[in-house]
Amino acid sequence: MKNYTKEDVLRLVEEEDVEFIRLQFTDIFGNLKNIAITASQLERALDNKCSFDGSAISGFVGIENSDMYLYPDCSTLEIFPWRPQQGKVARMICDVYCPGGEPFEGDSRHVLKRAIREAEKLGYTFEVGPECEFFLFDTDENTMPTVDTKEQAGYFDVGPLDFGENARRDMVLTLEDMGFVIEASHHENAPAQHEIDLRYDEALKTADDIMTFKLAVRTIAKRHGLHATFMPKPKYGVNGSGMHINMSLHRDGKNIFEDKNDPMGLSKEAYYFIGGLMKHIKGMAAVTNPLVNSYKRLVPGFQAPVYIAWSATNRSPLIRIPSVVSGESTRIELRSPDSAANPYLTLAVCLRAGLDGIINKIEPPKCVEGNIFEMTEAERNGIGIENLPGTLMEAVEELEKDKFICGVLGEHIAEKYIAAKKEEWQQYRSQVSEWEIAEYLYQY
Repeated sequence: MKNYTKEDVLRLVEEEDVEFIRLQFTDIFGNLKNIAITASQLERALDNKCSFDGSAISGFVGIENSDMYLYPDCSTLEIFPWRPQQGKVARMICDVYCPGGEPFEGDSRHVLKRAIREAEKLGYTFEVGPECEFFLFDTDENTMPTVDTKEQAGYFDVGPLDFGENARRDMVLTLEDMGFVIEASHHENAPAQHEIDLRYDEALKTADDIMTFKLAVRTIAKRHGLHATFMPKPKYGVNGSGMHINMSLHRDGKNIFEDKNDPMGLSKEAYYFIGGLMKHIKGMAAVTNPLVNSYKRLVPGFQAPVYIAWSATNRSPLIRIPSVVSGESTRIELRSPDSAANPYLTLAVCLRAGLDGIINKIEPPKCVEGNIFEMTEAERNGIGIENLPGTLMEAVEELEKDKFICGVLGEHIAEKYIAAKKEEWQQYRSQVSEWEIAEYLYQY
């Protein structure tokens, strides 16, 4: 993370001929928002004097107390490489504050910062590496997005089978220009599906990077005449897009999840962290899988996790300990989150659930060695394997029951988020789908 001061930002904007600065923030549903200013207004913004109407942002505040302020984080200054080189465009990510100078409880970045402070009290630094999946679809004659693709490529295929290879290469190079370290990129299982993996970093920077990553991917895709979507399951019959979260805790620069004397190489803290995740995973699901569509991905037969279990040997459970890593690379991989999730809230609930496991010494159930996808329901029940919520409404109900996770989100976000997701479910329930028409119209 860059340690820019206010003076550094002012100097760099002048030296680099930046004329336009976007002050970005994220709403509670994970949507990126911004207010744009010219360089002449930058000093005022850096003095935290840039206000906006919070009632215009879904899930923020009502019109009767709508004044909000943006506090730019100087370390997030970034010049967009895809914008003009004369009169450049830059951005800074902002925290949202109330008029009295206190952090806004509805700011999801504030929620993650609060969780990070809880870890710091215990001496921990939370590091995260996300695996971000997305689709690249064709656009129509009006450049509007479709779910059409003419390619039939699969895992790790290359051009000419992989039609999105050039776009993905440009995405990686653009992200590297912006300071990202890309560990790998490749074609995923489904036609037109891709994955780009970001290097481990501290949690707040990782969440900021995921938001920037999505913006960059969509922008570069558009330049190639394609539409990039992070919708979890845009097409029936193929794999959906996940955002696997690889996590580790560090103390004094050492990965505390490692224990060379353990048969699996895991410390007691690692086991307790897994126990905390598994205890709260049902209550976390409405955050890690936030859409009606998210639960079209979490079904058997498409490699996405459905069952609450963990393993160090296979990819079928919810939580995996990658066997190819050890020592300082030891990590816990949570496989349920999808690409539509708000990264700030997702990392906050993951961290606090894991810390709850450590603080209260929550032992996880026994590691599952076999392929859960091939087990019968009776076999799963026999070893106590439960299912993740099957619908958004089930997930919301589990969130309401988990007072700990609601506390992580805070009263404001928990209340607004639950109400919005219930409304989303009701709107979905009232719709008549094409499947229903095809199945029932002529028969009944």
